[in-house]
Formats: sequence, C-alpha cells, structure tokens
Amino acid sequence: MKKEEIIEENENLVLKSITDRSASRPEVDSLVEGPVITIKKSSVFVDLSPFGTGIIYGREFINAKDIIKKISLGDIIKAKVVEVENEDGYTELSLKEAKQALIWSEAEKAIKAKTVMDLEIKEANKGGLILEWNGIAGFLPASQLKSDHYPKVEDSDKDKILKELKKLVGQKISVMIISTLPKEGKLIFSEKDNNPEEKKEILSKYNVGDDLDCTVAGIVDFGIFLKLEEGLEGLVHISELDWGLVEDPRSMFKIGDKIRAKVIEIKDGKISLSIKALKENPWTEYEGKLKKGDIIKGVVIKYNKHGALVSIKEGVAGLVHNSTFGGEIKLREKLELGKTYNFQITLFEPKDHKMTLMHLE
Repeated sequence: MKKEEIIEENENLVLKSITDRSASRPEVDSLVEGPVITIKKSSVFVDLSPFGTGIIYGREFINAKDIIKKISLGDIIKAKVVEVENEDGYTELSLKEAKQALIWSEAEKAIKAKTVMDLEIKEANKGGLILEWNGIAGFLPASQLKSDHYPKVEDSDKDKILKELKKLVGQKISVMIISTLPKEGKLIFSEKDNNPEEKKEILSKYNVGDDLDCTVAGIVDFGIFLKLEEGLEGLVHISELDWGLVEDPRSMFKIGDKIRAKVIEIKDGKISLSIKALKENPWTEYEGKLKKGDIIKGVVIKYNKHGALVSIKEGVAGLVHNSTFGGEIKLREKLELGKTYNFQITLFEPKDHKMTLMHLE
C-alpha cells in the first residue's frame, strides 16, 4: 500500500470515529439491530454504526445463552438498549428484553386479529382466572366467562363463586387477548365471542369525563376491575386508585364494593377509569409555592430500581435517584424507609406530578 493511501485510510478511520461518537445514540428501551462482530466466552459485540458498538455481557449474556448459542459472526440481531453508554463506551444490550418486546407486539396483533387460543387455567381467585401465554401471566375476569363456565351460585356468594372457579383449574379454555399491560407484565383475556358492532354500540353510551357508579368485580395486583353494566367492565390501574402510594389494591377494596369512578380513556374497545380523579389533587397545593432549589423535609416511603420515593405529603412524592449516591446500595445505606430527612428540590413540575430531590447531609 502506498504512503498516500495509508494516510488517506487513517484519515477516514479518524473521521469515522468522530462521526460515530457525535451521532445521537439510541435511547434506553429502544430496539436496535446490527451485525455480530465478535463472540467471546462471556460477551457478544454488535456493530451499531453510526452510533458505535453494542455489547451483551454479564447477566444479559447469561439470560440469553440459549439464543447466543445459535448466533454466528455476521448475523444481524435485534436487541434492546439497557444502558446508552457504559464506562467502557459501549451501548449495553439485552436480547431478553428485545424478545419480550416482540412478544408484546405479537399480543397486540392477536388483539387486532381476535385470535382465539386454547390456554390452561393456572389459578383462580374471587375475581376470575389466571392464565399464561408465552410466559406472560394474564387475568380472565369472571364477567368475561361464557355462561357455560360462569359460576351459578345463590346470592352471588363470593366464597361459593371461588369454589366453583377453582374447579376449572387445570382445564383448557378458548380465549382471546383483549388488553395488554406491558408495564405490569400482564394480559387481560376474554372467553366471550364479543360482537364488535354490539360492543361498539354499548361503548357509544360512554364518554371520557363521565362519572359512573360501579361495582368492584375483580381485584388484581395491578388494579381493580369495575362492572359498569352487564357484560362491560373497566380497569382502574393501580396508579389511578389514589393519590397516595398503593402497594396492594386488596387492602383498599373488596369484591362487591360500590365505587364511583371517572372515565379517562376509551380506546380499542376498552374503558379505563380513575378513582383518584374524583379526589382533590394534592399537588395543586404546592403550585407557585415550591420551586427548584427549595429545601424541604420528606419521608422515605419506597425503594424502586431508580432510587427512593420521598413523600412530602400524602399523594405528593419525588424521586431521589441512585446516581446521586453513587449507586443503589449506597442510597439504601443512607436513606432508611420510614425516616425523615432534608432534601433539596432539583425538579418541580406540579402539573405533571413530577419532582426530583437531592439528599442533604
């Protein structure tokens, strides 16, 4: 190779390196794809040009071992971003997350196609049945059972209903997916052959903003199902139950409770409801009174993967991020659940119910 060609090639490599670093990297949770460029004993490297290089290693490598065994150099793979840029400059990827994202996509397709599937009944509770599809747990509310399977008991006795539902455990049932809750890792099923036109007619009676008298028909980890009328239920997601932190909906409600709720969304043949929307919004008390930089007292009410939730009043809580302590372990050593500390506000947006905080020694 001539000297001029070597110089030109080096210049091209430098330019490519600059371009790679300056290009906007994909965001966390976004799906990316590229060819596999290196396979090692405990890591896989993926070319994500022009963004740089992706890596699958550590726990993500172990979780995806079965998939990685089938991968060869040059194969184009799709993965999900779990960290935009680690300390070595690589974009950390997860094949497991990508697989999960594809499963949710398949679930959405099954809803649109009204795909009927035969699934085994895994468990029963007072609100309905628990099923599983592609490794994802799902709930089949009792009200969505056909008359053949619906428990026929006197006085709608809840214990008797549960006893009848338990008899179905182990049997296979033909159902359709009618709703997905990816954040909760849950699906909602129906056994009924819903007539789209008939359901459309029923839903046409309801509008966003309506206040309705309902009955609690089912209680699950991620919220409660309210019966609006015969054959129609709406979901109140756990985040819409109350302004304060709700750990377990079962501690607040029981089957048969009469509840008033507000319609907040009607989409794809389903109704979403809110109970907290009919209660006074505690965030409005602080509009114009608190701002970035203010020092406040708050009590640590919960840990999550991002950090700690700190409450300054029931229903008004902010996040103290792990990164402000140099990691999750250090944060939990410094901030104990149930204890009150001084914090500085680093972000305050009451209209969006957002607040971030920094602990003050």
